[in-house]
Formats: sequence, structure tokens, C-alpha cells
Amino acid sequence: MEFTVSPKYQMQLVSKIEKAISDEYFSDKNIRFYIEKWYESDDFNWENFQIKNHKLTGEIDLSATLHSMNGDTLIKIAIDMGVETPDFLPSIPTFRNEIKSDYGNAHATFEKAFKQIESHPDMAIGLVNSVLESIIKEIFKDDRIQTKSKTGKTLYDLTCDLLKEFQMFPESEMPVEMKTIGSSLLSINQSIEKLRSEKTNVHGKTSEDYVIQDSLYTYFIVNTVTTVGLFLMSYYKIKFPKIKVQEIMPDELPF
Repeated sequence: MEFTVSPKYQMQLVSKIEKAISDEYFSDKNIRFYIEKWYESDDFNWENFQIKNHKLTGEIDLSATLHSMNGDTLIKIAIDMGVETPDFLPSIPTFRNEIKSDYGNAHATFEKAFKQIESHPDMAIGLVNSVLESIIKEIFKDDRIQTKSKTGKTLYDLTCDLLKEFQMFPESEMPVEMKTIGSSLLSINQSIEKLRSEKTNVHGKTSEDYVIQDSLYTYFIVNTVTTVGLFLMSYYKIKFPKIKVQEIMPDELPF
């Protein structure tokens, strides 16, 4: 995937990547080892690798090295280091913050998916399918929800049950606008589920089967999942607001 990344955005991104790499690897030696892995071993050219003194010393001018890279490589390194790239994945920062505290399993799975977008595009799609399943299952743990969803259901069936609880399941007597939203959500989640089952290696494939290899396609799917997930979580918060537990002061106790 080749991005057209503005010089201004690259400058901002390099600064964030440099900090993330330094925080992760500390020493010049380990930083250098990490950067080397972004060059093809057979085509490695030390002229493209900015060294403070000599390559044998292990010292590296990380800032100059990153600035010498193209926008496409910078985006890939940012994703590998967990640096947010909102210009290319606009919903991700908000989505991450939303699921971090209340949807622990979904958060852990999403972090794995995020780092595999470039290296294993098909596996990233399989993982984000699981993220949506985890979010919906977590919502169903709320005792206030009347619709009960059986264990073992897949994303499409879980979505059907949740939309019924939200009174958004597309039925003939509901307003056309609500029916359209419900139908769209069902179609999106059904498509994500089918992609996971039919176009990834999750269930194993033969050499003749088509498997998604284009990361650009995966970026679109990940953005779609975050948008759907944010909507479902926001609607859940509105329909079932958190119950505030009133703190009782010691002098208010009846004994």
C-alpha cells in the first residue's frame, strides 16, 4: 500500500515514532537492530541508514533515519509500535479509549488485530470480527437486558439479538429510517463474519481459495468495525446508563 502522506503529517508522525521506539528499546544497539528489520536484508544499503559515527559502534541517529523513510514505511512502523494514525484510521483513538476500561477482552484482541493489519491482513479481519462479538457479549451480561442470547452464537446472530433488545431489529411496523439503520448494521456485521469465514485463513484454505492479502482492504474493514462498535456501545450507554452507587458516610449509618 502506498500512501500520499503530507510532509507536515510526516514531521508529526516521526516525532511520535521516535519516542515510542526509544521508550521500547532504550539502547542504541537495540534501536538499531529494530530499524534494520525494516530494510530487506539483500537490498540493505547503509547509505540510507543514518549513523552518528560508524556502523560497528551501533550508534544510530534515529531521528535522521526516520526522516529518510517514505510515508508508507512510517505508517507501517507507527502501527507496529502502536502509535495512533488518525488520518488513516480515524475512529481508532476513540474506539481504543472506549473499550479499554469496560471491554477488556475486546481491547486485548483489538490491539493484536491492529498490529497485524500490514503483516497479516486476513488475520486482522478475523480478530476484529471477534472484537465485535466480545463487545456484544459484554453488553448481554447486563442483568437489565431482557433478550437472552445463547452461548456459541456468531456475530450475525448476536447482532440480531442485540438489535431486538434495542428495538432496532428491522421489522415491517417500524419507521423506515430505523429499519434502514437496523438492516445496515445487520448487513455490515454479516459481511464481516462472511469475510472472516470465507476470505481469511481462520478456518484453513487451499491454494486455490482467495484469501485477503491487501492491507488497504483491511484498513477499511477495521475502520468499519470501530464505527459499528462505537455506535453499539454509545446506544447501550444511552439505553442502559450506568447505575450510580451512592456513597454512605459513616455518620449516616443507622447503628
